[in-house]
Amino acid sequence: MAGRYPPQWLDELRARADIVKIINSYVPLKKNGHRYVGLCPFHNETAPSFSVDEQKQVYHCFGCKAGGSVIQFVMEIERLSFPEAVAFLADQLHMPLPEMQHDPAYEQRRSLKERIYLANKAAARLYHQHLWQADGAPILHYLQKRGLSDAVIRRFGIGAALGGGGIGKALMDQGFTEDELVSAGLMLRREGRAFDMFRNRAMFPIIDAYGNVLGFGGRAMGDAMPKYLNTSDTAAFNKRYTVFAANMLRKSRGLERVILVEGYMDVVALSQFGVEGVAATLGTALTPEQARLLHRYAPEVHIAYDGDRAGQKAILRGLDVLEGEHVPARVLDFPGGLDPDEFIRREGLDAFQALKPVSGVVYRMLRQKELYDMSTEEGRTEYAKACANILKAVREPVELENHLRRLALETGFSREVLLMQIGVAPPAQHTQAPKREGFTQKAKAVAKVDWTARTLLAVLSTGRLPKGSVSAEEFEDPLLRSLCEALLTGESAASLMERQPDEQGRAVVGDILSINTDLDDDGLMKMARDCLKKLRQTRLENELDLIQQSLPSLSEEDRTRETERAYQLTKQLLNLK
Repeated sequence: MAGRYPPQWLDELRARADIVKIINSYVPLKKNGHRYVGLCPFHNETAPSFSVDEQKQVYHCFGCKAGGSVIQFVMEIERLSFPEAVAFLADQLHMPLPEMQHDPAYEQRRSLKERIYLANKAAARLYHQHLWQADGAPILHYLQKRGLSDAVIRRFGIGAALGGGGIGKALMDQGFTEDELVSAGLMLRREGRAFDMFRNRAMFPIIDAYGNVLGFGGRAMGDAMPKYLNTSDTAAFNKRYTVFAANMLRKSRGLERVILVEGYMDVVALSQFGVEGVAATLGTALTPEQARLLHRYAPEVHIAYDGDRAGQKAILRGLDVLEGEHVPARVLDFPGGLDPDEFIRREGLDAFQALKPVSGVVYRMLRQKELYDMSTEEGRTEYAKACANILKAVREPVELENHLRRLALETGFSREVLLMQIGVAPPAQHTQAPKREGFTQKAKAVAKVDWTARTLLAVLSTGRLPKGSVSAEEFEDPLLRSLCEALLTGESAASLMERQPDEQGRAVVGDILSINTDLDDDGLMKMARDCLKKLRQTRLENELDLIQQSLPSLSEEDRTRETERAYQLTKQLLNLK
């Protein structure tokens, strides 16, 4: 029976595996302080952002956020499963593989996940077969009418969910249980009976970078709603952490940019015209996790959403997410409200490639210009104010200067006046360059608390704090609290990276372990005390703010009680200061 390798044996494997030597055989590394650095093998970059910590036995990329232990590196670079990567390393180190430990809960989760993968793969084959049969002719005709060739249909494995269903029964005939198909999202169960999730839809398999079929997106035929129906989250699939055509991105090498589009048809159409490096979100707004994933495959992301109002709003949200994750982003602005599919079919590949992507700042300014009557003084004034708020986020003096010149020509206001509107004195006064104000004060405060908490965990990960110095109750974020609990039990940094269930968790742990803690014991203790003080101070301040906001709506009795509580919290706060 399958199980898990003993933790003690895995610790020995990690300890004996020289992470620097192993990674250096794939990626040339140079020593930089107590770390080794090089170009990340998981995304395209020209300046090294890939770091290997020999002491903690972990790697981390500050660009794409890839990170983990030596086992995870081998999994990623060799495209192996965890057991395969362990066997690979054990063979190199001449370590015999031990008997695997029985873990019922783990085995149940893994078994279900594997069965979902198998069920989805089998379903994808059946859907694709149905497309070429007589019953699938209407759906095939729709795809051909949209301009898709048979070759591109086969390349993406597009299929047909027939109006009469039948996938569930066919898969159960292959040995899958009804419970497994419900867990996979291929069937729904209501009032004691199960039926096919997808009917009368063109089916697009959602495949991850390793070739696993995670789920499906189904495009309705006719006027059925919803127009697009996606597999719900399962044990094998979470929409936040992947994109459509992730398998295609992984196969593409040397991409200068990933083009992010809205829909499956856009991806397929652009691919048919020879455009590489195209992906789409899965029926949801772009998530931070997807932004980091895209950055693994190219240094920039170009947003190519529809040109209508809804698309423009989605572009602005996407820019916020990408910039929040420090992913360089630009926008392909399609004329006349067209979407990428329509544009490339109407204008051709050359016209598509000739489109000049604009920066997020320029795009935001273009959208603002549409809101005001530039023929009036009032309209130009309001446009200048709106653009000044946008330009507060620009850090580079040269870039700011270019925008100011353009804005001055458009509005008639002088460069000096625009600088003052931004909140920056003219350069003649020798003041500092404008600071970025992209976040609200509340967001800044949250980010500060998060950084403080992560710094405290970084100090704790050194294993050099006295027992009892830090408790898990100091952390409000569930993930950070669980990491603290693991560290307090003596779990190693490498093990902590490995057991994260998703890319987000590994990125968080990688960021934490990359925080500089090169201090003596006294310095580390001081850092820990400072972090604890800040966290407790912030908690008290937040509680006081909440009380202050609630007082006007409270009864006299409740107001008296909350005022007394505020007094006690203030005393605690003063004692901390």
